Amino acid sequence: APALSRALEPKSETEQSLLRVRLANAGFSRPTAVRNFLAIKALSLGLGAVLGLMWISLRSAWAGNAWMIPVVLASALFYAPEIILSFIRSGRQDKIFLQLPDALDLLVVCVEAGLGLDQGMRRVAEELNQGAPEVCEELATANMQLQMGKPRREVLHDLGIRTGFDDVKGLAA
Repeated sequence: APALSRALEPKSETEQSLLRVRLANAGFSRPTAVRNFLAIKALSLGLGAVLGLMWISLRSAWAGNAWMIPVVLASALFYAPEIILSFIRSGRQDKIFLQLPDALDLLVVCVEAGLGLDQGMRRVAEELNQGAPEVCEELATANMQLQMGKPRREVLHDLGIRTGFDDVKGLAA
């Protein structure tokens, strides 16, 4: 994956950051997510070119504009991971949007019952794990970061960035 993704790596830090955010919004927040995504794009490009050349060879259609088939197929497969990522991202954001009110209600109940914010987030992540796995995963990640000593302000800001929702960003603020 590192060798394949090197050619497609974004050149500026801003582009790298935007790609990391898009992947995190889709639920891929591991450190290797960017490298793996770019490797998949490179493999898709090569696969499209190979499939196009095989199509031409099998059809024995080397005359005229036949060279366009591998180019078009490679281009289509190159952008396919981006399209799939956008579908995964929007689906995950829809799920978070629908699950967030229940999680916030339970968090408010936990805090009003005397638990701290950290303990309340842990309790919500445990209680709603079956019904709201996306929100629980994000709350568990935020709680783990808090336990590791990261400042609460940064953790809540990162939670808003990872979910990609203005509502969560506002809540974090």
